[in-house]
Amino acid sequence: MAIIIRPLEANDRAVWEPLWFGYLEFYNAELAPEVTETTWRRLLDPNKDMHCFCALNEAGEMVGIVHYLFHPVTWSITDRCYLEDLYVSAAARGAGAGRALIEAVYAAADERGADQVYWLTEDTNATARRLYDRVGRLTPFIKYQR
Repeated sequence: MAIIIRPLEANDRAVWEPLWFGYLEFYNAELAPEVTETTWRRLLDPNKDMHCFCALNEAGEMVGIVHYLFHPVTWSITDRCYLEDLYVSAAARGAGAGRALIEAVYAAADERGADQVYWLTEDTNATARRLYDRVGRLTPFIKYQR
């Protein structure tokens, strides 16, 4: 399957939202509507450093999304890139959309001069981890949060 990657556009809301909600459902997460609204606005705001790529199949249907952002860190003079949300619809999994979205983020990070791209996933997310093991390097860090 040929996958086309492109940035999110203002008229994509109706096709982005089901993928966003699918991602949240996958992680058993519920967010207040104003969080989704704010996320949408941030993704389109050129003054924010939050971005989205979309994966389209051969028919031009959006089958995947990836959100990513850049931020400064204390261990580098360049920004780092956090790949925050990656989701491919169940029907399109295994056809290369996830890899293409990650590679698009890698290219954006390289263009920006970011010294690293990193992301998190649940340790039980075996399907995604098979891809991540091929395109990234597992680190020994453990996440804590308040």
